[in-house]
Amino acid sequence: MENPDSKSTKSPPPQQEPELKKPKMSTTTSDDEETVTTAPGDTTTIKKQRYKRRKIAIFFAYCGVGYQGMQKNPGAKTIEGDLEEALFHSGAVPEQDRGNSKRYDWARSARTDKGVSAVGQVVSGRFYIDPPGLVERLNSNLSSQIRIFGYKRVTASFNAKKFCDRRRYVYLIPVFALDPCSHPDRESVLASLGSDNELVKCFECSERGRKVVGAVGKRSFESKSVVSQTDISLNDGDYAVKPEVIEDIRMPADNADCDNTNAELVKEAEVPRNEDTETRPAIPESAILSNDVDANNEPDGKEEIMESVEHTSDADTKPETIERDQKVVISEEKVNGGKQVTIGSEFCYGEKEKERFNRILKYYVGSHNFHNFTTRTKAEDPSARRYIISFDAKTTVTVDGIEFVKCEVVGQSFMLHQIRKMIGLAVAIVRNCAPESLISTALQKDVSINVPTAPEVGLYLDECLFASYNQKWKDSHEELSMKDYEEVAEDFKMKHIYSHVASTEHKEGAVALWLHSLNHRNYPDLRVSNCADTNAEKSAEVNLAKEM
Repeated sequence: MENPDSKSTKSPPPQQEPELKKPKMSTTTSDDEETVTTAPGDTTTIKKQRYKRRKIAIFFAYCGVGYQGMQKNPGAKTIEGDLEEALFHSGAVPEQDRGNSKRYDWARSARTDKGVSAVGQVVSGRFYIDPPGLVERLNSNLSSQIRIFGYKRVTASFNAKKFCDRRRYVYLIPVFALDPCSHPDRESVLASLGSDNELVKCFECSERGRKVVGAVGKRSFESKSVVSQTDISLNDGDYAVKPEVIEDIRMPADNADCDNTNAELVKEAEVPRNEDTETRPAIPESAILSNDVDANNEPDGKEEIMESVEHTSDADTKPETIERDQKVVISEEKVNGGKQVTIGSEFCYGEKEKERFNRILKYYVGSHNFHNFTTRTKAEDPSARRYIISFDAKTTVTVDGIEFVKCEVVGQSFMLHQIRKMIGLAVAIVRNCAPESLISTALQKDVSINVPTAPEVGLYLDECLFASYNQKWKDSHEELSMKDYEEVAEDFKMKHIYSHVASTEHKEGAVALWLHSLNHRNYPDLRVSNCADTNAEKSAEVNLAKEM
């Protein structure tokens, strides 16, 4: 039997060293970290710089013409879609994140509608901002309609939408839109001739080469004012009419029942140009009516002269439009070889008009239910309640010969078409299409009415404000504002946005044609001023339908 004590002791096997794990490739290395690789059999060291994604807020502007709004929408051309592609091609977004904005914490401060522009739009996300020159690379990959101003480093939790306290929008409305006499609605244009069967056109729109749909042809009428010889004076050889005469211009009787607009009155008189004498020449009635002035035939100074004018759509005849105001405009034009003096007045956005328009806009200030000023949002929906901080129209700007009123509105957030509908109703009230109290009625939760929507071309996002964020992080992060980009933003605004608004009005008459729709046939709710009237009118319509 073998003795266990005599058994030889075997030495344990040698322990093997554990294999070293391969280092993982990190996508979030610091800016100064380097990766070292050595080629086989080569002592040369290759160093490759790697970068870290940074959370930033990008400030930029764009002209919304040709785009279907800001927010990315499959199959549609949007600002966000173009910007995402530019970020990829500029090296700010890696290949694996292309087209997937959630992977880099994408957020926008505001969503603008189709055709709406912006000057102070802000988006945020985690991007590669190195090597230097990201702004230049982005602009090189974008169209001239989109301009990147710069970016600022923000906190890791920053979100451009959630941290935006308020938004400021501006709507440019032409001054003529606030004149009740300018661009009357289609019903009043027809009524001015005294026959609903006659087809006419608006002179102001026809001067832009655009005709009112279903309203073409010849316009002829007689002015009902009387101009005496003493009301006509010489000014450097040309005839002028004293401002007091304008006060005698009245609406045609056929249009007296139209409370929203007045008929246009154009007074033209065939007069000679007397260059040899400074004395006042006589203007006989027969000379005005026959376009033939006899210098020897001088009427009595007390004789009143009736003027009759016929307007046609002839290309050589371009009469000036008369509008109600204190300022008189005298223009002279050649018609059939002769000269015509056109008497008109120019509407002015004076203190009285400014006070009234701002008083109307003040109705929107505060917390209200704006379900009547948007689409697809019910009154019971909590999102229908919005807070307007300020709404005023104190300044004007002239672009390409058109004077615009700058309507600035500041609010926490806005719904689809909300600003355009607020402007639309305010303009309808200024033009006497609706009572002033209709705004208070439209803001009631239990009232449903249809209000006009102003064209999108005059609206742009002016700035996104981050007051709370700036106050909290003022000691460690840059202030988020447009102060550093004011100069370039103003240049972009004048070159791309303002010029587009003015050229669109010149070429297409966007606002001018829209004004023709402001009548009670298109918007029957503009007649009422309170909930009781609204319900009574709708009940009457229902009862009438039942009887028929």
